[in-house]
Parts: sequence; C-alpha cells; structure tokens
Amino acid sequence: MEKVNRRQFFKVAGGAGATALLAYLPVRSPTGAEQGSSAAQQPPRRLRRWVMVIDLRRCDGCVSADQPPQCTSACILGRMVPTGMEWIQVFEYELPGGGTQFVPVPCQQCTNAPCVNVCPIGATFATPEGIVLIDQDRCIGCRLCMAACPYQRRFFNWGEPEIPERALFSEYNVETQIPARRGTVMKCDFCGEAPRQGYLPYCVNACPNGGLYYGDQEEDIATNGREVVKLSRFLSQNKAYRLKEDFGTKPSVYYIPGRGEDVGRDAFDPRKPKPVAWPWDSRNRSAQQQAQGKEESRER
Repeated sequence: MEKVNRRQFFKVAGGAGATALLAYLPVRSPTGAEQGSSAAQQPPRRLRRWVMVIDLRRCDGCVSADQPPQCTSACILGRMVPTGMEWIQVFEYELPGGGTQFVPVPCQQCTNAPCVNVCPIGATFATPEGIVLIDQDRCIGCRLCMAACPYQRRFFNWGEPEIPERALFSEYNVETQIPARRGTVMKCDFCGEAPRQGYLPYCVNACPNGGLYYGDQEEDIATNGREVVKLSRFLSQNKAYRLKEDFGTKPSVYYIPGRGEDVGRDAFDPRKPKPVAWPWDSRNRSAQQQAQGKEESRER
C-alpha cells in the first residue's frame, strides 16, 4: 500500500467533482423553472465514480473499544440523522464455519438501482458520479422505493423528524438532506460533497481501525484517511465481493471478507455492539431529566 497524505488524495480525486455535478444537475430559476447551468455550456470534465470498500478483517463492531459503532455514530452526528435512523448500520451475521462477523451496511449506491427504477416522479435519482440521491422537494412519500430496495437501506419520516435545532434553520440541500422533512424518504447519501470540500465521509473518518475506504473508480484509488491503495488491485488481491450481486443491482460498495481478525476479534466472541444514540432524542432528554429530578430529590 502506498502511503500518501490526505491532500495528495484529494488533489487527484476531488478536483472535478463540483464542476461535474453542476454540469448535469438542473438549477431552478427564481420563478421555479429549470434551466441549464453555465457549467453545462462548458465541455464536461472527467467524471468521478465514487465507491466504498469495507474491510471486514478490521471490523469488530467497536466492541473492543466498548463503544457503539463509531461509523454509525459519526454519521448520525455529521448528517444530523433523525432519531431512529441508522444510515450505516452494523449487522452481525453467522459464518458458515461457526462464529459471527460484523458487517457495516450503508446504502449500496447501486448502478442499476431498483429504487430509481420504480420512483414514479423521479424524486430518487442517480448523479453522473454514481451517487443515488432523494429530492425531498419532489418525494410524495409513496414508499415504492423502500419496497424495491433489496438492502432495506431507506427510511421514512412518519412523523415530524426529530433533528437538532440548528438543522431547522438550514437551507435545504438535496445532497445532505438537511433539514429532514415529514412524509419523505431518507438514506445514506454517500457524502458526495465531501471530496469536493477536501474531507472524507464521516463514517470513513470515524472508523478507529481504518476499515472503511472511499475512492474513485475512474482514478482507481481509494483511501481510509491513513493510506491510499490502488483500488482494482486491492479488490482483486483480497477477493472482494458485493452484497446480493445476483440481484443485478451493481452496488458501489465492496466488502473484503473477514471477521475482525486483523484487530484481534475472535469470531466466537459473544459481545455485541453497543446501541447508538441520538443527542437530540427526546427520550434521552426525558430520561436525563427524570434522573436529575431523582438526584435533586435525594439531595433535599
């Protein structure tokens, strides 16, 4: 593996992202009509094809650190995810020879995405960079996309979504889905703006074992924030696979087989990942207030 720093990675992988996205996405005029952006008049630059690689040899569900899965927690905090949603969720699966493995599962960002194919109004769509997004301005809450997703990685806001107060005052952004809205579908958005702004997705940055890689298939590179690998070689040499490949969805998330052995996990370790928390969860606040009230009563 070639050691490089973050600046070198983003110099190679992130430069054309903003131009490419603007060149293909419509913009709305003040009257609401869609118009081509000025970038669309320019010759398109090389597109990126963002992918993720999850090395299961390095995933122990964060049980060794006695913490909830840090990829999930970081996603919740960074994306201001509504209470109850885990856009990247760590599941425990049984292994054929006995024991278990932990598998983080975000949206698989399928190239042949069933959710895109069934949306009746085009609210869910794929960008030229291969990221599947949901436009809450257009979503009518029919939930056909949820029924079509074979990975169950879409979530519905049945009521008013519980999010931090600061998110309520944010201007809506289709890339980040902030602020969340009642009656719409949400999911992992792959942090598509991250490389354009010079950082990695929250889940990649947060993994304490460096088990998540984010990369560009066009440039054939990926990084976990500590090292850069040649993507095609990394996948081939480590016998990477994709979830439910026989469905023909062509996911953009790859997995390297493992059970946490590179970080000392025993496949028969009975410990489970701790539950994640949402700081803005009203249930947590109520429990804290009750505990504080009991403590004050005892003091009196």
